[in-house]
This record gives sequence, structure tokens and C-alpha cells, in this order.
Amino acid sequence: MSRIGKKKVLLQDVKYSLSNNVIVIEGKKGKLSLDLPSEVKVQAEDNALMLSVDAIESDRFRMQGLYRTLIQNMVTGVSTGFKKNLEVVGIGYRIQLRGKNAVFALGYSHEIEVKPPDGIEFLVDGQNKICVLGIDKELVGQVAANIRALRKPDAYKGKGVRYAGELIKTKPGKSVKK
Repeated sequence: MSRIGKKKVLLQDVKYSLSNNVIVIEGKKGKLSLDLPSEVKVQAEDNALMLSVDAIESDRFRMQGLYRTLIQNMVTGVSTGFKKNLEVVGIGYRIQLRGKNAVFALGYSHEIEVKPPDGIEFLVDGQNKICVLGIDKELVGQVAANIRALRKPDAYKGKGVRYAGELIKTKPGKSVKK
């Protein structure tokens, strides 16, 4: 049985509605919805949600844990939100905001302009730090990964876009033999 799936999803300052296997979570930051499979059932009790499954098959118990985590992420997103911090390392590498778009100078012959999708916001701190904010955890992570893919950290000097606090294992350069 799924240990994660047995836990309750606590609803603090969040409203929910369930109809036709679609759960909608609404909070102060926004509103998210999720289609549930027919074998996953949701029951409400004392300002919390409990998930259960119909059958004894092990696949269904995994689905119970997955959907419980997805609903918990929705509750967290609409109440507090998610953020990913990235930093740009390298001489001449920088970030600016033009309106809502982030403009990156990453050593290419041109600047790269990234438009945030709906529900995502960029905050720039200085010239080398950017924060991706949003209520959908999956979307925030995907946008941050797309930004990191613009210029992955170099294996020799560590130059490029990286997550804040990410350790880059650098290779030693050539050594001269005597």
C-alpha cells in the first residue's frame, strides 16, 4: 500500500470543488484543476482530503500516492506558490527584464529573449540572478529547466546558467609534462 497516498491533504485557506473526476483547487494566488482517473476516489473530512483506490492491484496504489502528491502541490501552489532561483556565471553574461520578458546575454552573437508563459513571472536580482515564480510546480520547474538549457554550465570553467546552490563538477584542464 502507498504510504504517501494514505496521508491527508490539509486545506488551509483553500477552497476545492469536485465534479466529474475533475478537482479544482482555488486559493489566494489563483486556481488550478486536475483530471483524476476513475479508480481514484476523493473524500472530504474535517478540512482535509483523503484519497482511496478501488482495487487491490499494485498499480492503483501507486496512482493513489501520485495523485495525492499532485493535489498537495496544487494546494501549496495556490496558497504560497513555488519559485526556482537561477544564476548566471561568466564574464559578460547578464540578465535584464524588458517588460515581462527576460533578456539573456550568454556569450552568443545575439541576446536571447524568454517570454514567460501564462502563470509565470520573472524577478531579476542584479545582473546575474533570476527567480521563476508561479503556482504550478511542474510549469515553474519546466521554465527553469528551459532557461538553464540556454547555456548549460561548462565542464571546465563552470560558466553558464545554473540553479542557485548547484555544485558543478569541473574537469581539470591540460597539464604540461616536464
